[in-house]
Amino acid sequence: MSGEAKRSAPSFACKEAGEGMPTHVAIIMDGNGRWAAQRGLPRFEGHRRGVEAIRRAVRTAGDLGIRYLTVYSFSAENWRRPAQEVSDLMGLLKRFVRHDLAELHANNIRVRIIGEREGLASDIRLLLDEAEQLTRGNTGLTLVIAFNYGGRQEIVSAMRALARRVNEGTLDPADIDMDTVGAALDTHGIPDPDLVIRTSGEQRVSNFLTWQTAYSEFVFLPCFWPDFDEATFRSAVDEYCRRDRRFGGLSVRAG
Repeated sequence: MSGEAKRSAPSFACKEAGEGMPTHVAIIMDGNGRWAAQRGLPRFEGHRRGVEAIRRAVRTAGDLGIRYLTVYSFSAENWRRPAQEVSDLMGLLKRFVRHDLAELHANNIRVRIIGEREGLASDIRLLLDEAEQLTRGNTGLTLVIAFNYGGRQEIVSAMRALARRVNEGTLDPADIDMDTVGAALDTHGIPDPDLVIRTSGEQRVSNFLTWQTAYSEFVFLPCFWPDFDEATFRSAVDEYCRRDRRFGGLSVRAG
């Protein structure tokens, strides 16, 4: 990153107070194809540069002391894209895991995968399993990769799991509460996102963490994902730090 970007990074008033920094940041990484189109490049090059942006985001999250970083890498709806583009995305995933897993492990980063694995190619499932198993004991940043993921699909799967327990007689419907549902989701054990960032200027959630983002703060950025750098990440976190989160109650700052 350039010296200019470093000089422009915000100071984070909330961090100076020792609190207020988001524990969990989730990112909808959007705009790879448009980034490439603006430059007369193939869409694959946009996706390749997007992987580089993921690496920068992981480093920045670690530097900021963020405990969980979730990236929306491949949605359940992305299978509708042209077959060649899907193949290219699968290839990039394989290369990312093969080339970056050792470094993630060496940096004490734990990898969690959320999303449906049934129906995935066996080599993809094995790579995802390997990433989780190798890093299971790590205690630093948790990198959550949402792959073949959809928020509504996740809730449906959770409801089916709870229905099976009720049918088996191991769960009383009267005992089902928000904690019960949360424990049945892919993200069990992971705190809900404090901050959701979306690049490319779009302002929608696109079936991402539908249950978990009920009280998240959102920051929508005009830049395309391949241009997402440390200064941009810090700027989004600074915006979060300036907000007054009330969770339906009175303002904490107002007393």
